[in-house]
Amino acid sequence: MSTAEFELIETLLSKNATVATAESCTGGMVAARLTSVSGASGAFKYGAVTYCNEAKNAVLGVSAKTLGEHGAISAETAKEMAQGVRKIMGAEIGVSVTGNAGPGAAENKPVGLVFVGVSSDAYSAVLENHFEGDRLAVREQAADAALELALAAAKKLGEKI
Repeated sequence: MSTAEFELIETLLSKNATVATAESCTGGMVAARLTSVSGASGAFKYGAVTYCNEAKNAVLGVSAKTLGEHGAISAETAKEMAQGVRKIMGAEIGVSVTGNAGPGAAENKPVGLVFVGVSSDAYSAVLENHFEGDRLAVREQAADAALELALAAAKKLGEKI
């Protein structure tokens, strides 16, 4: 376990702000790590594991056009997932993870290709990652990346755009 989840919860609590997660290939690892922190209930609103495209569309509002044109494993989908979970929960930060943890190619996307997204008023971004290792290693690295990106967004909360 990294220190990112502790620092993220601490930062959010100090700013009276909240985070919500939308995960695919990590299967809830980001939410689990956040909720392992004492006091997280004051900053963590919601976690959605939207593993299939239908859930990404129905729960998070990822457009069918985005899923059809770019696929589930794409920067566009990660962006809409982060925006969607933030909007539906009224959180200050939405963070998303979508990718291929393996063991085989998916949507002609290589194992280890993971997009991590974050959405807030002060900072929004999508990062493309190419992780190595087995399925668990890819998932753990993806969760680390999501927590770090959410922490970067949390530190910017309250700044002028």
